[in-house]
Amino acid sequence: MNFETGLSLGAYFVLMLGIGLYAWKKSTSTVSEFMLGGRQLRPSVAALSAGASDMSGWMLMGLPGAIYIAGLNAAWIAVGLVIGAWANYLLVAPRLRVYTEISDDAVTIPDYLEKRFGDTSRQLRIIASLVIVIFFTLYTSAGLVAGGKLFEASFGFEYTTGLYVTALVVLAYTLFGGFLAVSLTDFVQGCIMFAALVLVPIITIANLGGWAQTQSIVSSANPDYFGWLSGVTLLGVMSSLAWGLGYFGQPHIIVRFMAVRSVADMPAMRRIGMSWMIVTVVGAVLCGVSGLAYVTARGLSLDDPETIFIVLSQTLFHPYIAGFLLAAILAAIMSTISSQLLVSSSSLTEDFYKTFFRREAGQGELVTIGRLATLAVAIVAVLLAMDSSSSILSLVGNAWAGFGAAFGPVILLSLHWRGITRNGALAGVVTGAATVLIWLYAPFTIGGEAPSAVIYEIIPGFVVSMVAAIIFSKLGADVADPIDARFSQMLAARR
Repeated sequence: MNFETGLSLGAYFVLMLGIGLYAWKKSTSTVSEFMLGGRQLRPSVAALSAGASDMSGWMLMGLPGAIYIAGLNAAWIAVGLVIGAWANYLLVAPRLRVYTEISDDAVTIPDYLEKRFGDTSRQLRIIASLVIVIFFTLYTSAGLVAGGKLFEASFGFEYTTGLYVTALVVLAYTLFGGFLAVSLTDFVQGCIMFAALVLVPIITIANLGGWAQTQSIVSSANPDYFGWLSGVTLLGVMSSLAWGLGYFGQPHIIVRFMAVRSVADMPAMRRIGMSWMIVTVVGAVLCGVSGLAYVTARGLSLDDPETIFIVLSQTLFHPYIAGFLLAAILAAIMSTISSQLLVSSSSLTEDFYKTFFRREAGQGELVTIGRLATLAVAIVAVLLAMDSSSSILSLVGNAWAGFGAAFGPVILLSLHWRGITRNGALAGVVTGAATVLIWLYAPFTIGGEAPSAVIYEIIPGFVVSMVAAIIFSKLGADVADPIDARFSQMLAARR
């Protein structure tokens, strides 16, 4: 790594730590402030925070790499995600913002579910919390592996050195600044990702002589490259589009809806968030297309297609700019890790410590426990990520399906159907998560293939969860009057 690139990257790290210090001094004295920023996020910050925490390294490495290899038939996932994100803003965001506040200021998803359904048994909170903590610890470790590999591939560092640097910087601003620091750093990181995904494909296409020349080079290398349906089946397209279903159940994304200032800010948040997402997704696709053209035209060799963004950054740009572009990858990785750390620590603090150990704990004590929980999750995640060949990375897509199937149908029904009951919600969470796990690991095949190779596991998981939630709600007792009245209060407040 040369001096100029290192300087740019160092400036990025200093900026992230500075934001954490600012957030620490501004508002981390209560649980609501530490976990939700006091519900005072501006729509621009909330929107870019949701987008940056969502996309991770997938946007700058995974998607360009998939497009590089397969062509536009790999872009159906991006289409599904855009549709899912838009539906999430319309169906979940406004009602969840209101409902979590009137439900005794619920600050986590398990906390919301317990209060929404009046579950005095605490079973719903416990199961939902276990799903979050287990999957997000694995999810976080996968992000740390990606950070370690980025430092190893780009800067020549030892893998463990890159792992520690990534973990320490993210941990520092998350530990002290809480949700506000995570959201503000996500905003900055979202801006960096946006600029990078606009800049890299434009400069690459210009370097090749324009879009017509780029398209010609790619078509000569692969005549079917621009065919959206070439080499894919109907089930394959459905599986890709079904990624969008996962949005309704991702705790680290929908918690941003709980933190925005008011429902009146939701339209602005939706416009900003969707504009950011569409531009960055298109930019990522064009990175894959222009990257293939550049490698073909220059006669280069690329061992790992997922590094195409890194190759373009280091080849076409001045070292100062290259450092900025590599910071964009780190931004994508770190924004997701910080969100996952905070959601996990929130669940450990609110859903375990306060519920089962110290119900009378004061705000200062809970904030301290929240920081300790953040540190504990980070340590476990680092230990799991020590092996650079760890199979944990393969769990990222599975975790998306698990969260989407376990929480998605229940969240949607809890916000739109007053008839869903506590038993229905519990059945939905359990059967959704179980179906995904069975689909992934049960020893059976469909037509000689693994079930997940035939159709993405979120589809059966989401359907089973939805059906179970409705059936168990219909079979049990009617919704209690206080819970029904609170649903009506939510509808009135949403207007």
